[in-house]
Amino acid sequence: MSGGRNHRAFSPTRMLAVLAKEFIQLTRDRLTYAMLLGVPVVQLLLFGYAINTDPKQLPTAVLVQENSVFARSALSAIRNSGYFDIVAQVRTPAELDTLVRQGEVQFAVTIPGDFSRRVVRGDKAQLLVEADASDPAATGGAVAALAALPAEALRHDLIGSLAPDAAAPPFEVVVHRRYNPENITAHNIVPGLLGVILSMTLVMMTALGVTREQERGTMESLLATPVQPLEVMVGKLAPYVVVGLIQTVVVLTLARLLFDVPMRGGWLGLGVGVMLFIVGSLSLGFLISTVARTQLQAMQLSFFYMLPSILLSGFMFPFRGMPEWTQALGTIIPVTHFLRVVRGALLKGQSFADMGPSLLALAIFVCAVAALALARYRTTLD
Repeated sequence: MSGGRNHRAFSPTRMLAVLAKEFIQLTRDRLTYAMLLGVPVVQLLLFGYAINTDPKQLPTAVLVQENSVFARSALSAIRNSGYFDIVAQVRTPAELDTLVRQGEVQFAVTIPGDFSRRVVRGDKAQLLVEADASDPAATGGAVAALAALPAEALRHDLIGSLAPDAAAPPFEVVVHRRYNPENITAHNIVPGLLGVILSMTLVMMTALGVTREQERGTMESLLATPVQPLEVMVGKLAPYVVVGLIQTVVVLTLARLLFDVPMRGGWLGLGVGVMLFIVGSLSLGFLISTVARTQLQAMQLSFFYMLPSILLSGFMFPFRGMPEWTQALGTIIPVTHFLRVVRGALLKGQSFADMGPSLLALAIFVCAVAALALARYRTTLD
């Protein structure tokens, strides 16, 4: 009876023994331990420093068709608002159109040749601002700031008899939203979802599938055959390529039917981009499977990859609103370039050449990750 009571009573010694055992197991699983510490730190840094829903200093190109005091004052007022960073001054409307279509600038400002004359005459002078509204969240604050521009820009130039009437500003700003004139958020989010869905499913499926075979020992059995590692790798990933293509067709079809997302063209570039992104995601999943020892670790690493992919790629928050160091991190992530390809094709109708930089970045990612996955695969399973 006495021994039974001692067995049931709470024993600090036994509790400490269990506690020590758990700590020892935790230190043996170093990858999980690193994830437990790393994920909160990464989340804190990303949400604290990188996320900005009111981006400023957005790249802007200007076409000034007259050399006048009023034109220079208007440009200074635009620059001083803090929302616009004038990075290019072009000579023709065609150059301006190219910069906006290729995504090099977020805004294009045109000051017409008769701007000063109309201002002096009080003849409804206009200043045209074209906004790349394929990402409405990136342009909302800047467009709102333009409302105060007509009343402030020429305040020091128009004096005496030219002093403007407070009720009638000397000119007006005409904002032309391109690619998404109605500012429909779904037109930006739904194409971006394609990249997130492909990443989430393909990376995780590959990482878990190969890790499961390693845990069961069937992968070593396969490698014991004359089949070369590269042949095994290609053979195992090929079915998932088909899965990724089916997912792409389903998502794009639903995007068109349910959300009325425009399909403006760029099919060749989109097709190449989809293939590169699928192969890159599968190769990354394969690489994760060579690092992870268990399926749980593979899932944790996949989640660790998805976190910056969603936050830093421009999917949820404006890419240009982030600090430069987070933009540099974002350019390493393939989702960033894939989103540009998808949105460029569906919303802008970009040509293959327009998508060139993003497609090149995806190709480099595929080559680097596939080579690393193959090297790790040999090292791990030999």
